[in-house]
Amino acid sequence: MVLAIAGLALALVPANAADYPSRRITLIAPWPPAGAIDTLCRELAPGVGDLLGQPVVVENRPGAGSTIGTADAAKAAPDGYTLVMAGSGSLAISPTLYKQLSYDPRKDFTPIALVARVPFVLVVNPSLPVQSVADLISYAKAHPGSLTYGSGGAGSPHQLFAEMFKSITGIEMTHVPYKGSAPALTDVIGGHITLMFADPAPALPLIKAGKVRALGVTSATRLPSAPDIPPLAEAGVPGFDAAGWGMVVAPAHTPAPIVTKLYDAFRAVESRPEIRDRLIFLGLAPQTSPPPSTLQAFINDEMLRWAKVVRAAGVAGTE
Repeated sequence: MVLAIAGLALALVPANAADYPSRRITLIAPWPPAGAIDTLCRELAPGVGDLLGQPVVVENRPGAGSTIGTADAAKAAPDGYTLVMAGSGSLAISPTLYKQLSYDPRKDFTPIALVARVPFVLVVNPSLPVQSVADLISYAKAHPGSLTYGSGGAGSPHQLFAEMFKSITGIEMTHVPYKGSAPALTDVIGGHITLMFADPAPALPLIKAGKVRALGVTSATRLPSAPDIPPLAEAGVPGFDAAGWGMVVAPAHTPAPIVTKLYDAFRAVESRPEIRDRLIFLGLAPQTSPPPSTLQAFINDEMLRWAKVVRAAGVAGTE
């Protein structure tokens, strides 16, 4: 009898997968609106929903450095109706940052598609009397303890990029964490904090409007949408090359046919010239995702790489 029930359950999986999706899909953005991860969700979701024949609804569930929304996805049913746009913060940084994490990036998720790399932009309040990275370093050394930097929360990529910058240049800055990168950027504009490593999507329009001043990008190459901003590695911080990323993942044990449908849809939408142009315009770097079967190895490698950065920043196990 038990074998018969098990056999029936297995027989139903392909049928259910074949009918997928039959209702709306929730795509969790585990950061507040206006950041890079939220932007990725909102640019891709409509096209994916059109291809799948059901709406893909973006829900912002921010908090605890993106771990709250990511944990919600880990606990969801593995049926393809709850996804999360996980970032390097939630999958690669948090395992070293948090003493106790309610999910395991290696066991609790099924990777779907790596959709973008996210270089960050070093921006300062325009009233700060610096025009370049070299100026900033000189100013910091001449005015010890005067610089403050904002982040999207303790252990976020915003903080770790700043800590990398501090470590390489030997300057001091005081960390001011926020509940998301948007309010931190608002306080840079207002002069309440000095600078931050900002998500490109909200930062680039502010740079063009003169509300913040850009000094460099974290990637080794220039942003096509802002070619006048030099890489930090060219601007006085040799060897600096770092970027976040966004990856769509589903709960572990999501059936392979559903994973394939989702992968095909996200890859098809992102390959559209108008979508790639839009992401590039927003300062993101679209990726042609490798197959889902290879993405776990990517996550593992990123966990090891970022663990070194977290430990060097002195924030391992602090949350």
